[in-house]
Amino acid sequence: MPAPTGDVAPRADIHGRRGRAAYPGVVPTPSLPPTARETTASSPWPVRTLSMKISDYVDKMSPLWVEGQIVQLNRRPGMSTAFLTLRDTDVDMSLSVAIPTGALDAMPAPPETGARVVVHAKPTFWAKRGTLQLEARQMRHVGVGELLARLEHLKQLLRSEGLFEPGRKRALPFLPRRVGLITGRATAAERDVLAGVVRRWPAAVVEVRQVAVQGTDTVSAVTAALRELDEMPEVEVVVIARGGGSFEDLLPFSNETLVRAVSAARTPVVSAIGHESDSPLLDFVADLRASTPTHAAAAVVPDVADELRGLTTVRTRARRAMATRVSRERERLRELMARPVMADRAAIVAQHRRELAETHRRGRMLLQRRLELERDRSSQLARHLRAVSPQHTLQRGYAVVRHGDGTIVRDRDEVDAEEMLRVTVARGDFAVRPVTRPGVDTLKR
Repeated sequence: MPAPTGDVAPRADIHGRRGRAAYPGVVPTPSLPPTARETTASSPWPVRTLSMKISDYVDKMSPLWVEGQIVQLNRRPGMSTAFLTLRDTDVDMSLSVAIPTGALDAMPAPPETGARVVVHAKPTFWAKRGTLQLEARQMRHVGVGELLARLEHLKQLLRSEGLFEPGRKRALPFLPRRVGLITGRATAAERDVLAGVVRRWPAAVVEVRQVAVQGTDTVSAVTAALRELDEMPEVEVVVIARGGGSFEDLLPFSNETLVRAVSAARTPVVSAIGHESDSPLLDFVADLRASTPTHAAAAVVPDVADELRGLTTVRTRARRAMATRVSRERERLRELMARPVMADRAAIVAQHRRELAETHRRGRMLLQRRLELERDRSSQLARHLRAVSPQHTLQRGYAVVRHGDGTIVRDRDEVDAEEMLRVTVARGDFAVRPVTRPGVDTLKR
């Protein structure tokens, strides 16, 4: 509905004759601003002016169909009009509705508190009290088929967003120290969960939030409790439990607001709503779906008796395995000690000593043989060097004759008659001068 602007003309001039008849004793105030935007602190509207203008605006609205849930229904005997409060199914908003009792009698089934209905009504504004209400003309129940179609559409929408994907579901803690429980006050579901937790794991602490699990306050109450428990770091898992009921009783647990709140929770959530055949949308988005509240208790905490039996079994197997291992190692040790070498503890050392001595002896022999071979080879090389040595040649009586510049004389024609030559013998050298006679060549020292 668009907001009133104050520019709509009133049905009657509240300062004229009609206004005085409706409100006797009211003194007209001259020169009022004609529109709301023209009012000021020094020239305001009286309350009656604003109320009448709102009433004129609302009266121009057409009748419409509106859906909601009946919160209160007041029908007194002998009265031609019944009054009820129609509340939104998702948020905390409501409107008062007045409906003829004949319209209620014309319905196939009498409406009750909590029923979802659609109402054909005309908005009206009571100017004297400043209240808005609906004047209903017809009322119809919202059929189960229509509700199922809406739930299926919402289910497909949430599935397309990935809220039902198995990859989003978190594993429950193996041994939670504190469990959150959202359930009705003094209900069988609460007793079943508490009894199951105490029986299976007495050390676990259950943080209970008793809220409305049926009626118009269910969605807001359960959502608020879930957020409160989710903000507590010590709570490791949250169970939402409710016993069985009709399709309409379980509708709040298919509400989009509640389903999205469970999807956004940090703590794993277990859904234990209704019986095995019931399947509210909360079951699809929760991290675990329990068929009953008792099953939920079995899912969130282990059975202490089973764990003790398992621990006993593991300890027995460990002892048996350890005893078998020790026996096997003892047998191997006995086999090792039974060997002849272990009879004489020093035999191993003696054997290694003998092997070491033999290795040392063989090493010395190989080294000595190698040294003898190298010594013979060295003697042969020395003899060969002496054989080809110029000094050895000189020792046999040969001499080397050089010119004054040190070059060797290889031909007699190279020698001048007066040239000083140098002769090298085995034991030193000396100078000579060649002497030439006709027909005879002699050397004179």
